[in-house]
Amino acid sequence: MQQLPKRLLSIDVLRAITMLLMIFVNDASGVKNIPEWIDHAPGKADAMGFADTIFPAFLFIVGLSLPFAIKNRLNKGDSFSSILVYILTRSAALLIMGFYHVNLESYSDTSLLPKPLWAILITLAFFLIWLDYPETMAKAKRYALSGLGIAILIAMAIIYKGNDDGEITGMRPEWWGILGIIGWAYLICAIVYLLAKGKLNILFLVLVLFVAINIARHTGIIHKRLFLIGDASSLCLTMGGIVISELYARLVSLGKTQRMWLIFGLTGVLLTVLGLVIRPYTQGISKIRSTPAWIFICSGITILVFELMIYLVDVKGKKNWFKWIWPAGTSTLTCYLMPYFQVFLLMLFHINYPDIFNSGIIGLARSMATAFILIALVGLMEKKRIRLKV
Repeated sequence: MQQLPKRLLSIDVLRAITMLLMIFVNDASGVKNIPEWIDHAPGKADAMGFADTIFPAFLFIVGLSLPFAIKNRLNKGDSFSSILVYILTRSAALLIMGFYHVNLESYSDTSLLPKPLWAILITLAFFLIWLDYPETMAKAKRYALSGLGIAILIAMAIIYKGNDDGEITGMRPEWWGILGIIGWAYLICAIVYLLAKGKLNILFLVLVLFVAINIARHTGIIHKRLFLIGDASSLCLTMGGIVISELYARLVSLGKTQRMWLIFGLTGVLLTVLGLVIRPYTQGISKIRSTPAWIFICSGITILVFELMIYLVDVKGKKNWFKWIWPAGTSTLTCYLMPYFQVFLLMLFHINYPDIFNSGIIGLARSMATAFILIALVGLMEKKRIRLKV
């Protein structure tokens, strides 16, 4: 039987597919006359749409990748303190970007700049600050460009005006945005992983603790959101990915990766069933309310899709099947930010799609085409080394 490799290319493929679908569902949210199951379910509904499975999958993939990144640094001889600094700076970048994005949602028309221009400028600033500058570039030039990005962010914060039910506000954390949630989850889970030294039994116990907190929050045992942890939903998903990744590493070390098929398959099915069983007792299924059923079902689905990707990519060598979206797996953050240029440039210049592209199957095709085009553009940018390094 074939022994699988230590590092799985399927993680990059799964990340690429997830980013493709994330761009697609975000774009499709503005398309009318499409099946309800494609979009996000309403916040109060006991339901889950296809779009509700994408973000949790991404959090899970963050967990899958995390052990490989930290082990790689340990193998290079990095110290505990240097890895901790790496974790803190990476998390800070995501939190800052998420902070600006969440305030974009409540941007007031009374602000000095129109909303589209403000959004484009903060996105440009993100690129200036966190671009993967070539080592051959003069340090003075690199620092000048990064400094310009920081100056833009500071200026955008100063002129910002938010609208909270008619009340003008400054910038506030709110819910931190998608990138902010990823940042907090990464920060906490990466520190746990570092302190636990990657020991599977400790990581599993921490996962159980996070799950218990989430269940307690949605059964009324805990009434308040905990500091930093909240209801631990994002931590459950990210730590779940870490545990699966470390379980795979354990099987590799034992030379028994063939057991993975049964273990991952059963885990995926059992988590999905568990989500359906616990559903009536923990406030149903809801992404907006981040219920336990949603966490279990999405984790189960992600594990099963991951197992399929391992089979296709790492066993059958079908990596080329996914070459069209490969940049979404290697320059994922860049891909995530590209729609902010696309959407707000169209808005800034008052460019609208013809009505036929805003409805039904043609609208969905437009959204999928948009996702592929943006990823292809990122692929071209990669060749010019225009990508974010966070």
